[in-house]
Amino acid sequence: MFKLIFKSSRSFTFELDNQAIYYSPSAFNVFLNDTLVLQDVKTNVFSIYGLLPNTTYTVQVADTKATFTTDFESLSLNIMDFGAKGDGFADDTMAIQTAILSAPKQARVFIPKGIYLVGPIFLMSDVTIELELGATLLYVTDRSKYPILPARFTKPDGSFYELASWEGVAAPQYASMITGLNVENVKIIGQGVFDGNAQNSDWWVKHKVMRGAWRPNGLFLVHSKNVALQGVTIKNTPSWNLHPYFSEHIDFIDLKIESPKDSPNTDGCDPESCKDVRIIGIDFSVGDDCIALKSGKIELGKTYKQPCERVVIRNCMMKYGHGAVVLGSEMSGGMKDIEVSQCYFLDTDRGLRIKTRRGRGKDAIIDGITFNNIYMKGVLTPLVMNMYYFCDDDGKTEYVWSKEALPVDDRTPFLGKFVFKNMVCEDVHVAAGFFYGLPEQPIKSIELENIQFSYAKNPEAGIPAMMSFEEPRTKQGLYFNYVDDVRINNVSIQGAEGETITLNHVKNKEIIDTTL
Repeated sequence: MFKLIFKSSRSFTFELDNQAIYYSPSAFNVFLNDTLVLQDVKTNVFSIYGLLPNTTYTVQVADTKATFTTDFESLSLNIMDFGAKGDGFADDTMAIQTAILSAPKQARVFIPKGIYLVGPIFLMSDVTIELELGATLLYVTDRSKYPILPARFTKPDGSFYELASWEGVAAPQYASMITGLNVENVKIIGQGVFDGNAQNSDWWVKHKVMRGAWRPNGLFLVHSKNVALQGVTIKNTPSWNLHPYFSEHIDFIDLKIESPKDSPNTDGCDPESCKDVRIIGIDFSVGDDCIALKSGKIELGKTYKQPCERVVIRNCMMKYGHGAVVLGSEMSGGMKDIEVSQCYFLDTDRGLRIKTRRGRGKDAIIDGITFNNIYMKGVLTPLVMNMYYFCDDDGKTEYVWSKEALPVDDRTPFLGKFVFKNMVCEDVHVAAGFFYGLPEQPIKSIELENIQFSYAKNPEAGIPAMMSFEEPRTKQGLYFNYVDDVRINNVSIQGAEGETITLNHVKNKEIIDTTL
């Protein structure tokens, strides 16, 4: 069985209805109106392109057939008619931008195969942009070609109009490769490439220094809704690849996100204070966290109290990043209703990772989080919950690292209930799991069920969590400190050195059917 998870006027994306992790149990063919269109497909998520608008098609996988209808399209505009060259030398920014601005509602802007040298492209509501297979938008390396988005403006009533941010704080930022400001009903589809070309620029040089403004993202959405990306590749971005900000009903479907392993801050997908986000079928290979859910630092969290909520992450491949799925550390607006399932983590530093610290604030509440049906291979530490995260200027102060019980006040974050279940974690290096709460505000509940851990033959030593005064280690088991309730059911830990399960300052524990 398969189900439709996305459609446009020119494409479909489907997902097999199974419990397999990222890959289908067996390769399969896909037929469109009885014609073979995809052969030997190996992944659970797959897409069909080259369709006609407002047309009904019959799709067959194995013995299952179903009919689906593409969306209506009012008009199709080809950027070549607006003067685009696609030769990799002429600046095609204005031609593409003019085509977008000329499009009526529900129109399609078509970018045929070619190499288009461009600067930032701004989106417009009610338009679909399609990049044909073989089309590449290659971004210029001259930062003077990138306009600056101011951090915020003050409205007559004294409230703010947020326009740009950097790592959880309102801050000026260069316009991103794809920028959407207050847009609705936008789709970017196809098999083409957005290439940030950052390796040939100075974006990654002195990357921690703001020069004029902070670095652009691959995609930056602000106050936008009903925006979807399907099929395209985004690569070599100056900083975060996908960054929706105070936006809702956002879909990232069947994408490829690629940045070199050593590229700085090239997170794959960072929804910030967003709601109703789907991240499905994405192949990540990046230089920082693959997915990092965020909700701002304390000013944004305190002002708007907008959590990152109702996020579904499913059938994704995550390779080589610092963390595979990360919550925080900019999480002052809180997070809730997050579901991660059927994902494959390969050679990331950490797998499922929650990071916060004192100073994030009383609205920094993460609760109701489920991680289910995950496979990890070569992940240094599969499970990490750290309430002493030490990055930023104040991250290594005594207030952050102290293990003394400090007063619970307006600066104290809260971690609630977390469920980790149905996982296989092979070739672990540092620790199977590391969970460290605050003495004044322990993690409330951690449940581990149906999980297998085994260790690498030649493990790489490392620190399981980014917190002060931790020593490198290898083959550590499960470590809990300042957690109210720990429940471990049907967990296998094979080859740990030292204590298999360490329980410090744990109020209630239940260990069932566990092989140590």
